[in-house]
Amino acid sequence: MTSSPNPTPPAEPHRARVDLPDWMRNPEPARRTPGRRLSDLVDGVPALAAVRQRFWAWQGRSRFSERHPAASAILSFVFVAVTATLLVGGASYLFWRITHPGVR
Repeated sequence: MTSSPNPTPPAEPHRARVDLPDWMRNPEPARRTPGRRLSDLVDGVPALAAVRQRFWAWQGRSRFSERHPAASAILSFVFVAVTATLLVGGASYLFWRITHPGVR
């Protein structure tokens, strides 16, 4: 028995599915905005770069509300209840003062 090798057809050159305009295929380099200049300045000074890294690490920490969701919910409810009570009480006191101008 002889097995005939099944040759694979030659691969066609890859062609993009969509013909993009040249400005999308080869965009201009990024502009030198004030923000990029400031970022380069911070990267150039080691102390500022270290402060930036510490700030990013601080931003990425887990929040108290993520570690203790139940305690955070209870504390938030108490804070909102006290704040709302003070606001409503203050508004009612001001309304009473407006309606009774002669009373001290």
